[in-house]
Amino acid sequence: MREGISGFTLLPVSTSASLVGMFVFLSLMRWWRHAGHREVLGFRVPVPGRWTLLSGLCSAAIIGTTTLAYTLPGASIVFMMLLMRGGVLVLAPVVDVISGRRVRWPSWVALGLSFGAVAVAAGSSVSPTLTLLAAADVGVYLAAYFFRLRAMSHLAKSGEREVSIRYFVEEQMVATPVLVGTLAVLALLGGEGMCGELRAGFTEALSRGHLFTEVSVGLLSQGTGIFGALILLDGRENAFCVPVNRASSVLAGVLATGLLSVTLGQPGAGALELVGAALVVAAMAVLAVPSVMAARRRAAAPPVAPIARP
Repeated sequence: MREGISGFTLLPVSTSASLVGMFVFLSLMRWWRHAGHREVLGFRVPVPGRWTLLSGLCSAAIIGTTTLAYTLPGASIVFMMLLMRGGVLVLAPVVDVISGRRVRWPSWVALGLSFGAVAVAAGSSVSPTLTLLAAADVGVYLAAYFFRLRAMSHLAKSGEREVSIRYFVEEQMVATPVLVGTLAVLALLGGEGMCGELRAGFTEALSRGHLFTEVSVGLLSQGTGIFGALILLDGRENAFCVPVNRASSVLAGVLATGLLSVTLGQPGAGALELVGAALVVAAMAVLAVPSVMAARRRAAAPPVAPIARP
């Protein structure tokens, strides 16, 4: 590429690829049958419930704001990732308390480390001309995650596989279709600025010359969305599931920044950003302690002899 493209121009192709990836995944897994169904014109079609509809709308906002966050000119990938990932880490125990779930001590320790990561990220240098745009993007992202985690806690985090799959299918069947439809409507409005860039994203997809890369962005984004959602739907508290979900993303951001620095001469990750990323990873390590200790206790426990029957 001789020059970059804006995040709004990238969204139409990437989200359309995510939409296709979602339908292919659910079809290959044969999970459509787990969704709620209704009769429409003589056909049984899958339909979301009230909570999964809300969660799907929030997921659509998360997909859009995540893509934009990584394409803001002058904004470090690691900086934006720390604000977004660290913010969700902070939200997790808050949602647990509201939902009446017990938060264990490792989760509170992880919360403290997450606060440190966000504080470190706030000390990084960011272009002041983009502060408002970056803040708005992160704000929408975190608000969407709050309502999404609240909906999951209310309906799906029961530990029952069928319940989790049903929630996952109904949420996914809402998220990307709503996002693609919203982008299409805005593109039809045309004009300058965001709407014009969205229209160019749809109409100039072939002429830009890097369609494969844009499609790959969407498919990989959908892949992280699939596995990330399945982790969040685990029956344990959000203060456990969210850090497990987030830490890998932070590591990916640091790695991506390093690769861009080596291969394309882009600015690398700064010292503060690396410290913030390390704090997020430390939070995940703390959360792993109870599971590791429990596994060791089970391994050390003597086998239980079978009870002889007369």
